[in-house]
Amino acid sequence: MDKYISETVHEMYYGNDDNCALTSLYILCYLFGIELDSQTIVSTVCMHGAGGYRAQCGLVEGPLMAIGIICTSYGWEKKRVVDTAKTFASEFEKKFGSLRCMELRPGGFSPSDPPHLCEELSVRAIKFSYSFLKDAIHK
Repeated sequence: MDKYISETVHEMYYGNDDNCALTSLYILCYLFGIELDSQTIVSTVCMHGAGGYRAQCGLVEGPLMAIGIICTSYGWEKKRVVDTAKTFASEFEKKFGSLRCMELRPGGFSPSDPPHLCEELSVRAIKFSYSFLKDAIHK
């Protein structure tokens, strides 16, 4: 699973130029056996810090979308899904120090940045998100 996450992040970033929200959403849904439809995929196009504004990170937004998709596929009621999303956000913030690109990627987004500067952070965050979801589902 670790190798799949690392390789897929790299492929999606460098092969497709996908952002962190789509990459995390895609990987998490794949790991839980859920195929994404085209509308869901395109809905993530501006979710990398609110289109680069440096607001909520796509490594939070993608997993939050995944929580909604995956947990409802297990028949969870809305309140349980929402409570799980809130717990995820809290745990993510404890682990990584923030939910915002502004703090997670202090250099922001400038033309001189190397491509996909957050690749290593993405791998760690997606592994964390997968572990969180797996634990939440099997409680």
